[in-house]
Amino acid sequence: MKGSAAAAASAAILTHATPSHAQQMDAAKKWIDSEFQPSTLSKDAQMQEMEWFINAAKPFKGMQVSCVSEILNIHQYESKVLTQAFGEITGIKVNHDLMDEGLLVDKIEVEMQSGHPIYDFWMNDSDFIGTHPRYNDIVDGSLTDFMANNGKDVTNPNLDLNDFVGLSFGTFTDGKLYQLPDQQFANLYWFRYDWFKRPELKAQFKAKFGYDLGVPVNWSAYEDIADFFTNDVKEIDGVRVYGHMDYGKKDPSLGWRFTDAWLSMAGAGDRGLPNGLPVDEWGIRNVDGRPRGSSITRGGDANGPAAVYALTKYVEWLKKYAPPEAAGMDFLEAGPVPGQGHIAQQIFWYTTFSATMNQPGSPMMNSDGTPKWRMAPSPHGPYWKEGMKLGYQDCGCWTMLKYAPMEKIKAGWLYAQFSVSKTVSLKKSLTTQHLIRKSDIDADAMTQAAPSMGGLVEFYRGPAVKQWTPTGVNVPDYGKMAQVWWQNVSNAIAGSVTPQQAMDGLARDQDAIMTRIQRSGVQGDRGPIMNKPQSAEYWYQQAETNKTLAPQRKLANEKPQGQTVDYDELIKSWQPATK
Repeated sequence: MKGSAAAAASAAILTHATPSHAQQMDAAKKWIDSEFQPSTLSKDAQMQEMEWFINAAKPFKGMQVSCVSEILNIHQYESKVLTQAFGEITGIKVNHDLMDEGLLVDKIEVEMQSGHPIYDFWMNDSDFIGTHPRYNDIVDGSLTDFMANNGKDVTNPNLDLNDFVGLSFGTFTDGKLYQLPDQQFANLYWFRYDWFKRPELKAQFKAKFGYDLGVPVNWSAYEDIADFFTNDVKEIDGVRVYGHMDYGKKDPSLGWRFTDAWLSMAGAGDRGLPNGLPVDEWGIRNVDGRPRGSSITRGGDANGPAAVYALTKYVEWLKKYAPPEAAGMDFLEAGPVPGQGHIAQQIFWYTTFSATMNQPGSPMMNSDGTPKWRMAPSPHGPYWKEGMKLGYQDCGCWTMLKYAPMEKIKAGWLYAQFSVSKTVSLKKSLTTQHLIRKSDIDADAMTQAAPSMGGLVEFYRGPAVKQWTPTGVNVPDYGKMAQVWWQNVSNAIAGSVTPQQAMDGLARDQDAIMTRIQRSGVQGDRGPIMNKPQSAEYWYQQAETNKTLAPQRKLANEKPQGQTVDYDELIKSWQPATK
C-alpha cells in the first residue's frame, strides 16, 4: 500500500509535458531577447546562467510547486510573467498565489504550528528574522546550511549574495542567512515638489514660521507644514488640499503603520543598525540574543515617553491635518491617495506605490516625464539621536520552511533564485521599482530611469538608506506579537483610551506573549528570559550609566524649532555616493 501510494503521489506531481533541452534553450533565448532586457549581464552571460538553471532543474522537470506572497506589483509580475518564463525554461510549473499580508501571516503561522505544509515555500517578510531561527523551522536549520548541504546542487553559483543590499535583514545573530531578499520598499517622506517651489507659498510659509518651506528634517517642521497647507493654503488650483495623509482603520495594516519603525522615527529605542540594541523599535530589550521585556518597568521602551509621543502625534495629525476619510482607510486604500493630487506631503509613504504614480499620462507627471512629486528621507522626532535607525524598509524574502517534501523545496529554491537572478533582476526592478541588488542600483539603465522615479534611485544610492531597516532579531514571534499592535493603537484612535494607556496595553500584551513563550520552553536557549519589573527610574538610570538611550526621560519641550532642507541641495549632498 505504501509503495502504490507513493507512486500515485509521484504521478500526481508530474502533471505536464516536459520540454526537451533544445526547447528549453530556445525558450531561454526568447525570454532573454523579449523580456529580460536590460540586464547587468551580457546576453551570453544570461544564456549561461539560464543553462545552469536548465541543468539543475532536470530532476524536477514536470513537477508542480506552490508558493504565496502578499499583493504587491512586484509579486504580480512574478506570478504572471516569471512563473511562465521559469516553466518554459526549466519545465517546473510554479503556482504563485497572491493574498492579503494579514492572511498570509495567519497561514504561515498555521504551518509553523502544525508542521504540515500549506505551501511548498513562502514569500515571507524578513520581519520574521527573530521568529524562524527561534522555532528552528527553516530547511536544514538555516538557508546557509541548506545551500551547503541538501541545496548545494540547486544553488546558483552566480547568486552573488554580497550583491544583495538587504542581506543583513535575513541574517540572525549567529551570522547565518535564513531568508533570501526578493523585494524591498522603504517608507519615506513624500511631497509635492512643484508646490514647495511656488514663490508665493514659500514667502507665505516663511512669513508665518520664520524658516524656509522645504523637506522637513524634524517632526516640528512636518507639523508646521501640515498646518500650513491644511489651514492656511486650503486650496490650490481650485482643489481643497491637505498637509498630511495617513490611514487609521482598525485592521491588521494599522499594526504595520507602527511596527514599521514609527516609534524609532520618533526616537524610541537605542542606537544601532539594522536595529537598536539593547532596545529595538518595538520597544523590546534584548540581552545576549534573548528578549527581556518591552514594558518600561522591564527595561523596554514600548510605553516610554518617546513611544507615547509617537502615538500622540500620529492621532493628532490624522485628526487635524489629513482628509476626513483617511481615518477609515487601510494601507492599500490610503496608498494611492496622494496620487489624486490634493495632498501636500506624507511623512510615512511606502515607495511600493511610486510605480503607480509615475506612469505616462498621469496627472502627477510633468510633460517632460518628471514627477510633480519627490520622495526624501523622513523627518525624525525630538527623541531621535544620531546612530539610530530612522525608517522602515520592507524586505520580502524567499523562505524555505522545512515541512514540505525536500524535492519540492529544492525545486522551489530554483524558482526563488530565478526570480532574483541577475538575468532577471534589473528588468524586474525597473518595472516594479523594488531594488534589491547593488549592481542594479548602480546600472546605467537605473541612472537613465532615475529622473522619472522621484528620488528613489538617489535614496538607494545615498548614505541615508542604511538607516532604513525592517523589524529585527529582538522580536521572538512576529505573527503573534504583531496582532497586539493594531488592537491597542485602534483604541487610542477611537478615543476610548489615552495614548499612554494604549501603549501601556501594548507593552503589557507583548510581555504576556513573551512570558508564555518563556514558560513553554518552545524556543529553547534562544527564547525570552523576562526581566523582573523595576521602577521606570531604575531603567532611566541604567541607560544613563551604560550610556545607552532607551528608555529616555520625557522631554520638557517636545516641539523644538522646525528645521527644513532644500530638496535639490539634499540631492547634491548625496552625489559622492552616486555612480
